[in-house]
Amino acid sequence: MIVGLTGGIGSGKSTAGDFFYELGIDIIDADEVAKKVLDDNEKAKNLFIQNFGNEFLNKDNSINRNLLRTKIFKNNNKKALLESIVHPIVREEITSFIQHSKSIYKIVMVPLIFETKSQDFYDKVIVVDCDEEKQIERASSRDGKLNQDIVNIIKNQASREERLSIADEIIDNNRSIDDLKNQVVKIHQKFLGIKINE
Repeated sequence: MIVGLTGGIGSGKSTAGDFFYELGIDIIDADEVAKKVLDDNEKAKNLFIQNFGNEFLNKDNSINRNLLRTKIFKNNNKKALLESIVHPIVREEITSFIQHSKSIYKIVMVPLIFETKSQDFYDKVIVVDCDEEKQIERASSRDGKLNQDIVNIIKNQASREERLSIADEIIDNNRSIDDLKNQVVKIHQKFLGIKINE
């Protein structure tokens, strides 16, 4: 069984993912894979340089992420071009992960399931949900970004309602970390077919 784990910025999906991993479930973070593609995949990096030029390279030949964010993510055409380079390789990595995973179900952690209309790829979709104020507070303290930057990211992501509309399971992450862990354990038991006394 392939499970998609999603949630908006600062919702706590990475923490939820860590708890599933602790329970012995194989998990891949599509965002992390995407970030590494331009550094680790020579074909992708060469394509990137051909299309965008050497200005995005640091002195050590690594990708200048800040310049990338400033110049590309605000330009929809350039963003689409970058995605056309990165996404096929991310899909290959995810396919390979699924083929080689040995856990009873496996989790693909991906922020944009609703936005990419990819929910049919998964047997189940788990949405980690919380109030917007919590998202802003968590994401700004974690990333050291201004609240307004986080608000802008939230506006560019699916709304809570849209995200919840594709959920098979919802983790409400408005309370404590222990509460989050308990919800993960319950979903895990449900997926394993273990009856739970509510």
